Amino acid sequence: MKKLKSLFSRFYLLLVLAFFYLPILYVVVFSFNDSKSLSKFTGFSLQWYEKMFANRTIMESIYYTVVIAVIATVVSTIVGTIAAIGLSKSRRIVKELTLQINNLPMMNPEIVTAIGLMLLFTSLNIKTGFMTLLLAHIAFCIPYVMLSIMPKLRQMDPNLPEAALDLGATPWQALTKVIVPEIMPGIVSGALIAFTMSFDDFVISFFTTGPGINNISIYVYSMYKRINPSINALSTIIVVMITFVLILVNVIPMIKERKLKKNEKLD
Repeated sequence: MKKLKSLFSRFYLLLVLAFFYLPILYVVVFSFNDSKSLSKFTGFSLQWYEKMFANRTIMESIYYTVVIAVIATVVSTIVGTIAAIGLSKSRRIVKELTLQINNLPMMNPEIVTAIGLMLLFTSLNIKTGFMTLLLAHIAFCIPYVMLSIMPKLRQMDPNLPEAALDLGATPWQALTKVIVPEIMPGIVSGALIAFTMSFDDFVISFFTTGPGINNISIYVYSMYKRINPSINALSTIIVVMITFVLILVNVIPMIKERKLKKNEKLD
């Protein structure tokens, strides 16, 4: 009976993995197809990668996606970190109320937030474009940064900053040399989440962008009625980059641990 359950659980796991990864593998394979067909592989070719890099619209969408994601990540991480640290020192009622408000954009459907931001820009007579798209992404990312940092602030010993001040540190030194290093894992995870949310977002981008300002998600959406294998090439490059980053993130800590163990044995 136990063997049967084990086999069933493994089979179920394989089905789940196949459901998630076979479509990605399908996209990667057909990005090298010699023809436009998305159902029949006629031969190996790199023509869709060449056409992708030669397509000005795709290159502009990549540029806007990366620039907005980077700026939104930096700004939202700084603002979210400062806000989280400030809330940790606030009264309990203020902190709980602010955190509940902070969770609203994450609990609400994206379409609600997107329409709300669009109406805000319209009511203020702000012309939609790069700046409105950037501001929308920053506002959208800040709650995720705060959500990642708050648990680390709760885990931190509240006496550490006070001890640093008693020992002669300035408030800035206590912040940068005591508090920030203690919550750095939360800051990094918040920044990664913010970058991912900004890079991947479609709904908010669609409602807050302006003419000629398209990110990758909007461009891909505009091509859904037409077969364009260049999208497969773009998707493959994104998959390869993400895989490379994940390997680095997982391998580097392992190498550091092995070095530390070797040093401990030598000592």
